[in-house]
Amino acid sequence: MRRLLGLGGLALAAVLGLSQLPATAAAPRAGSAPLAAAAPRAAGTIHAAPYEYLGWGNPQKPTDVMAATGVKWFTLAFVLSDGGCNPAWDGSRPLKGGSDESAIRSIRAAGGDIVVSVGGWSGAKLGEKCSSATALAAAYQKVIDAYKVKAFDVDIENTEFNNPTVRQRVVDALKIVEQKNPGIVTYVTLGTTPSGPDATGKDLIQRGARAGLAADAWVIMPFDFDGHSGTMGDASVSALEGLKATVKSAYGYSDTDAYRRIGVSSMNGRTDVAGETVTTADFKKILGYARQHHIARFAFWAVNRDRSCAGGGSPGDSCSGISQQPYEFTKIVAQYGG
Repeated sequence: MRRLLGLGGLALAAVLGLSQLPATAAAPRAGSAPLAAAAPRAAGTIHAAPYEYLGWGNPQKPTDVMAATGVKWFTLAFVLSDGGCNPAWDGSRPLKGGSDESAIRSIRAAGGDIVVSVGGWSGAKLGEKCSSATALAAAYQKVIDAYKVKAFDVDIENTEFNNPTVRQRVVDALKIVEQKNPGIVTYVTLGTTPSGPDATGKDLIQRGARAGLAADAWVIMPFDFDGHSGTMGDASVSALEGLKATVKSAYGYSDTDAYRRIGVSSMNGRTDVAGETVTTADFKKILGYARQHHIARFAFWAVNRDRSCAGGGSPGDSCSGISQQPYEFTKIVAQYGG
């Protein structure tokens, strides 16, 4: 996700057990017959997991957000490279013993859980710093082991996304993660055009299909379009339809199964592109689409921004740039149950 501001770089009671995440059938090879069923392993409230960046944008306490909105899951961002093939929050904060682990513990103690996201637009990416798929998978595994993670998101953008060697490395590493962690939910999040993934995005999905990567969802970020027709809700639906067609073609899924393997991660309020605004009405349109097709994931960037700017100021890391009540967007996302 492109950011409005540049970046420098969890009591384990009441968690959702693995027994509540039913296994997914293996992904078919590209061009194979459609699966009889391809329901994602993600179940219940995990479908709604907005991003929160705990190292950026005057973040709210996750438990306060839970109490105010009913949301149970968060996608915590971002795990980056510490300069080598080793994961750290924002490239600098340790996985264990710090404020991030404390936040995760508090979320779980309140009955929620987390998706950990690696990557993003800024900072040093593990996909580039790790020299092989095996090494990259080992770096991912450190994060999974640190928190007994049930859901894992690779937000592949910028230089990671644009390098075909790195795209393949990420795909191969995620496949290793799936093999070593039965039942783990995996997402791959990427940018999009208003009509669906661009040529690079399509290549990434096709690489996943050829490798047998059984991602629970390929997730698009329908914003920063640099031009679109209609509302941002309309453009988001159009982009999701394009994503569905790409996933269906690459994996040989039926329409129904392809919808269940896609997801959306929008952005609230004014985005990085001048004149582009995502409203609560747009989020409601996305929610209607998600409910109609039972997509695997509804997230957005970010809880940090889900409030008005003080004095009507400009949007940034901690406000949306539009007139709104706190958590209006999170409350819409929290309504999605799969």
